Amino acid sequence: MNATSHLHAHLKGDAKYKHQRADRSLAILAWAVGLTLTFAGVEVVAGFMANSLALISDAGHMVTDAASLGLALFAQLIAKRPPSSRYSFGFGRAEALAAFINGLVMLLVIGWIVFEAAHRFAQPQAVQGGTVAGVAAIGLVVNVLVALVLSKDRESMNTRAALVHVLGDMLGSVAALLAGIVIYYTGWMRIDPLLSLLVSLLLLKSTVGILRESGHHLMEGVPDDIDYEEVGDDLEGVEGVSSVHDLHVWDMAPGQPALIGHVEVPDLQHWPATLKAIRAMLLEKHGIDHVTLQAELAGKQGRPQ
Repeated sequence: MNATSHLHAHLKGDAKYKHQRADRSLAILAWAVGLTLTFAGVEVVAGFMANSLALISDAGHMVTDAASLGLALFAQLIAKRPPSSRYSFGFGRAEALAAFINGLVMLLVIGWIVFEAAHRFAQPQAVQGGTVAGVAAIGLVVNVLVALVLSKDRESMNTRAALVHVLGDMLGSVAALLAGIVIYYTGWMRIDPLLSLLVSLLLLKSTVGILRESGHHLMEGVPDDIDYEEVGDDLEGVEGVSSVHDLHVWDMAPGQPALIGHVEVPDLQHWPATLKAIRAMLLEKHGIDHVTLQAELAGKQGRPQ
């Protein structure tokens, strides 16, 4: 047993959150990594052989998908670790960090595809339409299977970030398939960069959303489903509370809100009953279970209990 395990212990009446994540999506992510990585190698080679930007962009998505899924799997493994003397909150933020990194990587991929698409639209290049269509069709099947697997875990920000990569690759496969068919039957080469550009723009919104959500979490922002001012008003509305200050609300890990603050009370003798009422209110109205409050006599800020 860890020498400091008693310091992390949650006793009766404490929050139920144990500062470590369950392995809810490890099998899901491991299966997705294996399937994606296997086909990524095939599609990269085929994309360059066919000289298709649509297929190369789809291959690029597959490679980044494999990397993002691997990062997501690694983050889930890290998040399972219990808190330590150096990381007393545990490793739950590894999920948000992995999601943020995946979002940044996706932005780079989108930027490269847009740049290359603009160049190829101005100067069309010969593309092997039949090869593109065949490989893209197989890639679409693979992406659909991976997306179905990942969609089973809707709670993890980390898994949802990886799912954005896979959905983007699914769109890329559709675009590559259409480009291959059009080129094979009509010889119109500009359809290849045109569809690649369209897919990249569609992906941009989802990528920015993942970056915003994970960045907000890493900056210890107030959870989106919690109204900070309403929490303060509700605290001051509890019988026995005069006022509240130095109030902070954030997520220790995705979906695990915490609150700390100072509460001024007219009589410290009634603080245990007041604290019990506060905890019940915060859990019922705002879903906040992890609560740490310091009681102070009203008008005498700075006197700790």
